[in-house]
Amino acid sequence: MLDTDTKRRIDTARDILVGKVPDPKSQVEQITIALIYKFMDDMDAESEELGGKRKFFTGEFARYGWAKLMRSGLGGHETLSLYAEAIGKMPENAGIPPLFRDIFKNAYLPYRDPETLKIFLKVIDEFAYDHSERLGDAFEYLLSVLGSQGEAGQFRTPRHIIDFMVEIIDPKKTETVLDPACGTAGFLISSYKHILRANVDAKGSSTLTPDEKGRLAQNFKGYDISPDMVRLSLVNMYLHGFTDPHIYEYDTLTSENKWNDFADVILANPPFMSPKGGIKPHKRFSVQSKRSEVLFVDYMAEHLTPGGRAGIIVPEGIIFQSQIAYKELRKMLVGNSLVAVISLPAGVFNPYSGVKTSILILDKSVAKQSETIAFFKVANDGFGLGAQRRATAGEELTQVKAEVTDYLRSLRSQQSNVALDPALGLIVKKQQIAANGQYDLSAERYRTNSTKKAIFKLVQLQDVAEITAGNSAPQGDEFFIGGTMPFVRTSDVGRVHLSDCLIGSTDKVNQKAIDELRLRLFPIGTLLFPKSGASTFLNHRAILGEAAYVSSHLACIICNESKATPKYVFRLLCRVDARLITPDQAYPSLRLSEIGSVQIPLPLLEVQQEIVAEIEGYQKVINGARVVLDNYRPHIPIHPDWPKRELGGLGENLDSRRVPITKGDRKEGPVPYYGASGIVDYVADFIFDEDILLISEDGANLLARSTPIAFSASGKCWVNNHAHVLKFGSSATQKFVEFYLNSISIEEFVTGAAQPKLNQEALNRIPIPIPDDVATQQVIVAEIEAEQALIAANRKLVARFEQKIQATLARVWGEDKAAAQEA
Repeated sequence: MLDTDTKRRIDTARDILVGKVPDPKSQVEQITIALIYKFMDDMDAESEELGGKRKFFTGEFARYGWAKLMRSGLGGHETLSLYAEAIGKMPENAGIPPLFRDIFKNAYLPYRDPETLKIFLKVIDEFAYDHSERLGDAFEYLLSVLGSQGEAGQFRTPRHIIDFMVEIIDPKKTETVLDPACGTAGFLISSYKHILRANVDAKGSSTLTPDEKGRLAQNFKGYDISPDMVRLSLVNMYLHGFTDPHIYEYDTLTSENKWNDFADVILANPPFMSPKGGIKPHKRFSVQSKRSEVLFVDYMAEHLTPGGRAGIIVPEGIIFQSQIAYKELRKMLVGNSLVAVISLPAGVFNPYSGVKTSILILDKSVAKQSETIAFFKVANDGFGLGAQRRATAGEELTQVKAEVTDYLRSLRSQQSNVALDPALGLIVKKQQIAANGQYDLSAERYRTNSTKKAIFKLVQLQDVAEITAGNSAPQGDEFFIGGTMPFVRTSDVGRVHLSDCLIGSTDKVNQKAIDELRLRLFPIGTLLFPKSGASTFLNHRAILGEAAYVSSHLACIICNESKATPKYVFRLLCRVDARLITPDQAYPSLRLSEIGSVQIPLPLLEVQQEIVAEIEGYQKVINGARVVLDNYRPHIPIHPDWPKRELGGLGENLDSRRVPITKGDRKEGPVPYYGASGIVDYVADFIFDEDILLISEDGANLLARSTPIAFSASGKCWVNNHAHVLKFGSSATQKFVEFYLNSISIEEFVTGAAQPKLNQEALNRIPIPIPDDVATQQVIVAEIEAEQALIAANRKLVARFEQKIQATLARVWGEDKAAAQEA
């Protein structure tokens, strides 16, 4: 368990570096290098205390000892020069083990500010070398800041997902464990801990012999193409008890040096992204491809021992992409090693990516004797799928793990005919998966009970509509000058988002463009579905409300109205998440065939019309309520006799009471943590415990006014540096000021167009016309609060009728009540 002092020191070190080293990975590297530097000196000091000799800082390297660096009376620039020189020369130090030389390889100091280095080293000086799990956990916490996507498309895997996979694969004390894209070695360390927990007696004492512990440490290997990741992995393994960790800088996909190395267990979350032009692998892969995700899965499947097992996180392209390499890979997996597929929710990697992933479970010995593959779906991994990923009730990982374990146990006991009916899974015969030659690994393709539950027959979209691409966009102003006919682009669809009557466009083409470029005119009722570019994943949809020419980045769906009405199909397509049908998450692009293969329920035309009429009735209520919400602003009738007072003279500004709080502390607490627009997180402590008014200090909202810029807060809370904090002597005055600020434009007080900011001096100058009589203020405040109660009712009305629409669509799809409520 991470102790608070160590966590605080790590956070402080990062806060010190952030101004000079903004990249989180570089921050981690600088802290790592400094800690190892300090720990080597600590070990030398410990050796001397026990009657031994120094071995790290001896000879010409004695001048770099930590004590000389910190307590020799050196000036700031001298200390900086000495430290920078030391970390640069450390790989030449014959007195340190190869592990430490690797850690210092290519290390350098990326800034030249003596004061920053002095404060930073002072924090590092508070750490003491310790082989315990405590410091290992502290380093894991430090690595948790490496959540952003790397250049190769790698994402840090959440700890609970790593542990989930390790527990299913269940590595043993005698088995070799490999991660060929190891990152910070999370899978290797989790596997090591799993083995330690599995080998204890009733009192919790280890049953591993010294020889077994020695062999165990040799059983873990990791590869990574990034020298920075290798450095972090080495430290991470070392701090978890591996004195000689086997982590190698190695390109798994292009190098053949370790091709003949096999492993009993492989666990990995390999990079999803391929460079432009693709990977250029050697020729020993059984599946020929230039895609990294294909090659990594192929590598892992081929490098398992005959009884080996693997857990691999893969993007959805592996699951159903139709290109030849993907099909060959799936065919090989189904035939040789695949035993289960676990679908994860799309937000598992939030806030860094919304990419949809699955876990492939491979078991070579079990797969050979099994005629089936199990599919499981995790809808709730125990955390919300938004950017904050807060803990939620109802996690399904535990149940899925139990069901996967039961399934594998039945196969290993050679009872493959056991009638298993997993609550969160589906068991499918390999013969059915191979039937059409696609080897699709999406469970929905085989879920016959979903067809039975559906009220209406499911058909493919291409069976009821023509699906074609729009026109290539005209290049040159001569095709738009004097134009009168709309040319609809993805931006126009995004502007209206979900509209069943798109009229108008930013660009209009002229007759010259129509004649010379032979543009196709699409009729009223054409459905527009973004198919390439960033807008693909935004799930914008629209129906043309007028004939228009359309961009080739949009799929144009023209319904056969003897089978399907456009508005009915539109409503169904609004529920189709493009991410789930896009083969390559890194490059948003859909083929027309992939859109055409989307299945929809198809009732009779008159039933379609009834469904549309029901939804449109709900939509009218929503539209009316939204008109009220969009147009309402609190209005205060200003009396000419009211004095104008500057805001700075009405209330006390409490900005100076705010102190920094690290992101790591913003969790697991009951106290709201406010930003410029409301609660952004929760913390365990508080700094304000009074009625206060918060006013946006920066952000586009200051000019756009999409949300109120002022809002009241009361009780215990924290406020970050994106909101001003004001305290008033009267609650009536505070609410009056709040309503007034939200009713006017403050553009003249805001500086910066690209990054709007309202500084404290400008804030204090804002004139507020306000009656001196508090009773008059109270009357005005009461009237506006009554109005806002009605506004809140309209907001609830919108939410309620949106739920009604989703419930209607859920009924059409044959989903149960819970699914309808969730939608």
